[in-house]
Amino acid sequence: MPHVTIYSSDYCPFCTRAKALLKARGVDDYEEIVVDGKPDVRAKMTDMTGRTSVPQIFIGDRHVGGCDDLYALDGRGELEPLLKAG
Repeated sequence: MPHVTIYSSDYCPFCTRAKALLKARGVDDYEEIVVDGKPDVRAKMTDMTGRTSVPQIFIGDRHVGGCDDLYALDGRGELEPLLKAG
């Protein structure tokens, strides 16, 4: 399974939803990078993604986007194959 990284916030319901979907798809081990109170970390996330909102999710080296993007990927049947690749 490829490495999963989630840029998140402690008080973000979308982050919670995204992590719940990943768990439902068998992802129990992921790197969570909390951006709360860390403007340098949020700036790095923004530079990498072009987005300022959380969550921002990476599967391997691929930026899949935020919560809605993750659910859309799952709805198209593309999330599980991506998680099983690598």
